[in-house]
Amino acid sequence: MWKYFAPLVIFGLLVLLLMSGLGKDPSRLPSPLIEKPAPQFDLPSLTRPGETLGTADFDGVALVNVWATWCVGCRQEHGFLMELAESGAIPIYGLNWRDDRTEALRFLDTLGDPYVDSAYDGDGRVGIDWGVYGAPETFLIGKDGTVLYKHLGPLNWPLWQEFFVPHLESEGVTQ
Repeated sequence: MWKYFAPLVIFGLLVLLLMSGLGKDPSRLPSPLIEKPAPQFDLPSLTRPGETLGTADFDGVALVNVWATWCVGCRQEHGFLMELAESGAIPIYGLNWRDDRTEALRFLDTLGDPYVDSAYDGDGRVGIDWGVYGAPETFLIGKDGTVLYKHLGPLNWPLWQEFFVPHLESEGVTQ
């Protein structure tokens, strides 16, 4: 009798386990980098040939946005990033991740460039150090160089207000 009942019990437990994950917000996936120094990097600049961009270039509170031309969500959030850049609220640095350099330059030329500068991470190694799962991902860096917050997925104004502004206020940045 037990040999017929055991698979049913195991199946029931599996269903409960899977259902417990439903309804959770995937953009709230915790990052082991929170409250730790941002991983150091120094990569070629996407837009300034012969120059580099790295963590040492972040001056105070900054946003690091991981993006790529093949990323639908990146295109979706691009208008928001343009508006945020125009507001002057915070410097935005790009990390062009696992992309084609020519396509990336065309993307910025066509849609506008919200970034102070973008680092070109063609092989994705820096993305690995930063714990990138996929694009877009956005990291809020504090004035002391620590990662304050990580957001997965496209950004918009309501998400900005809910998740980023409280961290910015704690850093003394007014919106």
